[in-house]
Amino acid sequence: MHNYDTLLAAITPQGGTTREVHDPATGALIGTAPVQDVAALDAVIDRAVAAQPGWAALGDEERRGYLHRAADAIEAAAEPLAELLSREQGKPLNGPNARFEVSACAIWLRTAADTPMPVEVLVDDGESYAEMHYRPIGVVGAITPWNWPMMIAIWQIAPSLRMGNAVVAKPAETTTLSGLALVAVMNEVLPAGVLNIVAGPGRTVGDALTKSPLVGKIMFTGSTGVGKRIIEASANNITRLTLELGGNDAGIVLPDVDPAAIAADLFWGAFINTGQTCAALKRLYVHDSVYEQVVEHLVAFAKDVPMGVGLDEQNVLGPLQNRGQYDIVHRLVESAKASGARVVLGGDPDHDAVGNFYPTTIVADIDPHNDLVVEEQFGPALPVIRYTDLDEVLGLANELEFGLGASVWSSDRDAARQIAARLQAGTVWINSHGGLHPMVPFGGAKQSGYGREFGVEGLKAVAEPQVVSG
Repeated sequence: MHNYDTLLAAITPQGGTTREVHDPATGALIGTAPVQDVAALDAVIDRAVAAQPGWAALGDEERRGYLHRAADAIEAAAEPLAELLSREQGKPLNGPNARFEVSACAIWLRTAADTPMPVEVLVDDGESYAEMHYRPIGVVGAITPWNWPMMIAIWQIAPSLRMGNAVVAKPAETTTLSGLALVAVMNEVLPAGVLNIVAGPGRTVGDALTKSPLVGKIMFTGSTGVGKRIIEASANNITRLTLELGGNDAGIVLPDVDPAAIAADLFWGAFINTGQTCAALKRLYVHDSVYEQVVEHLVAFAKDVPMGVGLDEQNVLGPLQNRGQYDIVHRLVESAKASGARVVLGGDPDHDAVGNFYPTTIVADIDPHNDLVVEEQFGPALPVIRYTDLDEVLGLANELEFGLGASVWSSDRDAARQIAARLQAGTVWINSHGGLHPMVPFGGAKQSGYGREFGVEGLKAVAEPQVVSG
C-alpha cells in the first residue's frame, strides 16, 4: 500500500527535462514533473500498438476483471492520491473535492466494467439475420484537463480499456503529477503497455498525438478553442473524436420557487471545485418576483462556506489552479463592476496574498450581455441576472455558442420539463445543476462538443460498430 512519499517517489523523473510543480494554495514546491517530447510520445504509441492485440484477445470478461482490480488499487492508494491531487490542483480534501474525485475514479471504473454490452440482434425474421458487434478501435488518445485531472482521465480510460483498446494518456501541463500517479497505481495491476502516459506540452506532444495515424480515437475535455485545433489536426486520418468542450451553463429560476430551499443547491451547482467545472452553473437568471430573496439566501449560504488551503480539513473551496485562470476571473469581475453591476459578495481579492485565491463572488443587477455573463469565467464568480419574460430569458439562455448543460428551478416539475425542452443543451437538470451519473450519457450541444460519455453510449463511442449479416 502506498503512502504519499512512496507515491511521489514512484512518479519522480530520473533524468531528462523536468519542471518544478508548486502548490497553487501555498506556492510550496511539491516536486518535479517530466517534460517529454514527440520522440517520447512516438515510443509510447508504439508500445500501445504492440500491447493492444493481446489486450483485445483476452476477451470481455477478463478485461472487466482487470478494471475491477484497477479500482481496488485506486481504493488502496486513495488517501495519498487525494493528498497529491489536493497539493497539485488546489482542491480541498473534503467536500466534493479530492477524496470525492478519487472515490469517483473507482466508481466509474467499476461501472464501466459492469455495464452490459450484449450483441444486438438487428434482424431475425426467418429469412434474414444481422447482428451489431462493437470491436476495439485500437489505440485511444486521452487528453485531459487540469480541473478534474483524475476523474476525467478515468472517464476516458475506463471505457476505452473495457472495449479492448490500449490507451495513451496526455495529462494537462499543470496537473501532470496527478495524471502520472493515477496511471502508476493502475499499472500495478494492468498488463504492460495497455495503459500509457506521456507528459509534454499540448502544442507539441498533444498536437502530435492528435495527428498520429496510429491513434484511432481521440477523447478530449477542455476548451472549445483547443477542440477546434484537434478537429483540424485529426482530419487527415479521419480520427474518431469525442470532444467535451467549453460551457457557459445557464440556470433559470421560476417565480414559484422557495428561495431558502434552493440556495444550497444553487451554490454547489455554481461553485463546486471553486467554479472550475465545465458543467457548473455559470449564469443564473432569476424571475423578478423572487430575485432579491434568491440573492439574499444565496449570499447567506455562500458566506459560511470556508475557502483555504486544501490540506486543512475544514476547507471545501480552494484556490484557482493557475494564475492565468485567476487573471481571467479578475478581469471579468472588474468588467461587471465597471458596468455598474452590484457586487453583493466578494469581488475584492488580495493580489499580494500567497496562493491563487479569488474570493467567492456573487454579482447582482448585471446586464445580460456583460462580459461576466457571456464569457466562461471558470471560477468562483456568479452573475445573477433579473428577468420578467420567460420567452426573453430562454432567448438569452440559448443565444451563446455553448450548450453543455442548463437547469430549471421550479416547484412544478412538469412546467420545468416543458421549459427544459426549449433549452439548447446536452443535459438539462431540474432543481439541481451539474450532477453526473456513470450510467447517464453526458456531452454537449453546439460548440460545447460532440459525442457522449458514460453508460452504454460511452462504451459504444470507443468502439468500432460492425454488422455481421447472414
